[in-house]
This record gives sequence, C-alpha cells and structure tokens, in this order.
Amino acid sequence: MMSVAALAAMVSIVFGCSDRAPDMPELGQVHGTVKLDGKPLSGVSILFEPEKGRTSRAKSNTEGVYEASYLIDETGVKLGPCSVRVEWGIDESGPVIPAKYGSKSELKLDVKPGDNTFDIEMKSK
Repeated sequence: MMSVAALAAMVSIVFGCSDRAPDMPELGQVHGTVKLDGKPLSGVSILFEPEKGRTSRAKSNTEGVYEASYLIDETGVKLGPCSVRVEWGIDESGPVIPAKYGSKSELKLDVKPGDNTFDIEMKSK
C-alpha cells in the first residue's frame, strides 16, 4: 500500500512541473510588419490591449517586423479581442502616427490559439 507522502509526492510531480504560472492566460503568438505609407517603420511600439488583463507589447525592427511579448520571457497575446495601438516609445521618434492608429486607434485583432499574423499598413493621409 502506498503511503500518503508517496502519493502526495507523485501528484506534485505529475501536476506541479509546469513552467507556466497558474494565473497565466492562454496566449496566441502574434507577429507581423508595420508600415507607414508603404515603408517599414523601425523602432515603433505596438500595444495589444485585451478587454481585460495585461497588455502585450512589441517593438519593430529595421524592416518593420515585430513579435508581441506578454512578459519579458513569454511571447504572445491573450486570446480574444483586443485593441491595437502604434506609438513611439519614450526614447524613439519618427514620422507622425495618425490618431486612428495611435491615441484613438481603430485597429482591432481577435487573437486565436497558435500563430496570428497581423500586418499593420498605416496611411498618413
């Protein structure tokens, strides 16, 4: 007969070995490109704001390519609908981002499980 301690140890091994925090939501991987008037936008921040919960962030590279992160060491965006904003970070600047993509963003994304490509094609006029 198995002792209670041995059973408890076995249960903790089976159920307690996840790297995921117990309150971590399901995430979808979100990546894409961001362009303004057809040109890649480098160094811009992209914020993915779910209706409830933590905002995921991304920063575009020199080709305008980005990948969203939920935490420093966890990529992704919470599943479900979110608003998307594009803005310059504190130490970054560049062409004016029209309000409909930034402060009064009309961009929306419904994040699905797995891979989500979200290319942002902004027009200055």
